[in-house]
Amino acid sequence: MYCPYIASAFLDEKDTTYFNMSGMLIYDPVITWDEVQEPITVVPFVDYWSGLFPFNDTFREQIHARDKACGYTDWVNEYLVYPPKGHIPMPLPGTSANGTTLDDCWNIYWDIFDAISLINPCFDIYQVATTCPLLWDVMGFPGSMPYLPEGATLYFDRADVKAAINAPNMTWEECSSDDVFVGGKDGSLPSGITVLPSVIERTDNVIIGHGALDMILLANGTLLGIQNMTWSGKTGFQTRPDEPFYVPYHTTPKDLGTLAAAGVFGTAHTERGLTYVGVDLSGHMIPQYAPSAAFRHLEFLLGRVASLNSKEPFTTDPHFPQSTQELGLGTAPQGWSDAGTCKKRSTSSRMRSIRK
Repeated sequence: MYCPYIASAFLDEKDTTYFNMSGMLIYDPVITWDEVQEPITVVPFVDYWSGLFPFNDTFREQIHARDKACGYTDWVNEYLVYPPKGHIPMPLPGTSANGTTLDDCWNIYWDIFDAISLINPCFDIYQVATTCPLLWDVMGFPGSMPYLPEGATLYFDRADVKAAINAPNMTWEECSSDDVFVGGKDGSLPSGITVLPSVIERTDNVIIGHGALDMILLANGTLLGIQNMTWSGKTGFQTRPDEPFYVPYHTTPKDLGTLAAAGVFGTAHTERGLTYVGVDLSGHMIPQYAPSAAFRHLEFLLGRVASLNSKEPFTTDPHFPQSTQELGLGTAPQGWSDAGTCKKRSTSSRMRSIRK
């Protein structure tokens, strides 16, 4: 949510000594209205990942009926198209006369969360393929609930770590229990309708990544945010993302704790300085769930590879052999609407550099 505002402030300074920003990479960001990235797009998400949401017929029929009454999926099918129809009209579907989202519509999202948490008590809204037993990490908040097994310690709450980074000696939390904004909420408008278009235009180098298994913010909502955004004289992407995102094969590490994926690992698309990349098998925190994919994104951001469908090896492992097969289309689910179906394109078209 904040990176586009920070980036815009850097660029506004026009000071390359202290604010020499030449690009931005943001993951699973907030770029549009909360309703678009959560309740409006959640039922198609559940349908797509139906094996991970094994609801009974009664509940499935209920959320579909509520979705239809709110006008959500029909609205997604109308506006998640390429090229876009234009800017998203306001008010959004599922709202009252004064533009406030109806409780029964908003709560489709949270009722789905409650229902899947009964079936899978270890459900992780940040990575929906997670099952029991509960995992944990040194940050102490591995998923939908905090968890610290007996004998474990939170890395940033260790006294020696706080001393090493000159942090105050107070209890550390990954997600604060207290409100951090004046009045409890930041009222800033979404960056997609404020500063993000200008950041794209001024850098010609912005990457938005989204994990395919993230439910705290949904990929379809991010894509709708992009389709509602005007930059460099046009609104949205003119063609649906379908190029393969390729992660280079690399030397197997001696430490198996650092294993990471390779091969076609999602879908990428670039237009007018903005790249969208959907990442397979990843939840909300892409560098955590797909570190090799995130490393490739960083190489692209820094201009060390020409595109995200390039089969060039990692610059840190330059001699490792790569795939000799055609890559085909991208694999990360995106644009899950009945409208705007993907057009097949020639191999040469798919394989060309996506930095236009």
